[in-house]
Amino acid sequence: MELSSIKDAFDRVAKKQKLSSSKSQEVVDQVGREIEQALATIQSSRDLSSPADQKSVLTELKFKINAIGPLQQLEGSNKEVNGSIIKYQRLLEKLLNPDISKAYRNVEFDTRIINQIIANHFYRQGLFDLGDSLVNEAGEPDATALRSQFLEMHQIIGAMREKNLQPALTWVSANREKLDHIGSNLELKIHRLQFVEVLQNGTQADALKYARTYLAPFASLNKDEFTKLMGCLLYAGRLESSPYSELMSPIHWEMTTEELARQFCTLLGQSYENPLSLAVAAGVEGLPTLLKLANVMAAKKQEWQEMKQLPVPVELGKEFQFHSIFVCPVSRDQGSEENPPMLLPCLHVLCKQSIMKLSKNSTRTFKCPYCPAEATVTHCRQLYF
Repeated sequence: MELSSIKDAFDRVAKKQKLSSSKSQEVVDQVGREIEQALATIQSSRDLSSPADQKSVLTELKFKINAIGPLQQLEGSNKEVNGSIIKYQRLLEKLLNPDISKAYRNVEFDTRIINQIIANHFYRQGLFDLGDSLVNEAGEPDATALRSQFLEMHQIIGAMREKNLQPALTWVSANREKLDHIGSNLELKIHRLQFVEVLQNGTQADALKYARTYLAPFASLNKDEFTKLMGCLLYAGRLESSPYSELMSPIHWEMTTEELARQFCTLLGQSYENPLSLAVAAGVEGLPTLLKLANVMAAKKQEWQEMKQLPVPVELGKEFQFHSIFVCPVSRDQGSEENPPMLLPCLHVLCKQSIMKLSKNSTRTFKCPYCPAEATVTHCRQLYF
């Protein structure tokens, strides 16, 4: 892949530069030691009072420096680095096309939507001043719809980084019903962090009181976790030397903070991953393939931008794959809202149109194409990817 080749080439240049710098420093240090040694000889010896004697020391110093050959060594080292840089530059010119206009279609975007996307990108990142400046300059007051929610999220996250859990506890309490609906146990995790803090910085009685007040409601559904937390009470003030010392790891704070941000976005109806960042990253990864395609099509005097479907696949990493794609093994058609995948009683999957053809529009039972089992349309269930 082009990006991998570029990275490998860059690493080689960086390695050579590091070696060159180290070698140059050795040469400079060696010359410096010879000069210091000559100065020490002149200053310490009483026999070198005459100019002729000092001249002999300097002559010897010149001979030693010439033997080291610092100029030749430095030139050779820098020549290797410069050669690597020139090769790297040629590789960039070969693999990276500065003109990417051939790899995208001329689409008229709605400026308002683009402004909202960029503003929400800044708000999501916590860059509220930048977001506000963009909104004001673009004259798009509607773009601030999610500002207050993202501001609240970053205030909660900032407080958690300072080990202040009160804003987080207030938020999970206010959204308890919604969090329960998505099967979240975030509230328990935050109370667990607070319980450990009380156990370390307070008394055993304080920790027991906190557990009775805030952890007890979770006991019936989280018996193992509750039992472990109650065991911690025996080690109040010395949890770091107990069998439960892992509860003090900073990773619990980091993971809980990330989970809160993720579920905050879920309740907002927003993805946790930044949409604009993902779109740009996916575009960068797919760009080399599109540029190659554009060049090939141009040589054939064809215009790829007029095609409804690309003639070559654009391979993206798993981090960019959010929706599974189902292709019916019978019709070879890709599943869609009009032609969704359907699960047969035998657990094989076909698209709806294939099932309707096999069943003669639901008028009879049909045999699965992959096993002897028979089914009816009423026994098939739609799958959601």
